Amino acid sequence: MKNKCELCTSRANTYCESDQANLCWSCDANVHSANFIVEKHSRTLLCHICQSPTPWTATGRKLSPTISVCQSCLNAQNNVADNHQDSSDGYRRDNDNDDDENQVVPLSPPPVSSSSK
Repeated sequence: MKNKCELCTSRANTYCESDQANLCWSCDANVHSANFIVEKHSRTLLCHICQSPTPWTATGRKLSPTISVCQSCLNAQNNVADNHQDSSDGYRRDNDNDDDENQVVPLSPPPVSSSSK
């Protein structure tokens, strides 16, 4: 089920229990910057793939857009990756990263450093 933002019908990225609302990044920032009380609302990040709640929570005026993945989607993607790890020589290549932890990755690319000569 795809969750829509309660205010603008864009794709929801967070769920605020206090407001009982799914919100996109923009509406979340607008709502939770209204005053210091709502700024303290704890919001749950929604899975980027299936939009189910993840264990990741945050508070503050503006949450940075991130990609969070729930354990089920992470396991499903790991299973797909495991099926494709056989190399052309027939030997399985083990993945060194066997952590079953959720990961949060910023949506924006890292800043580009310019070198002046």
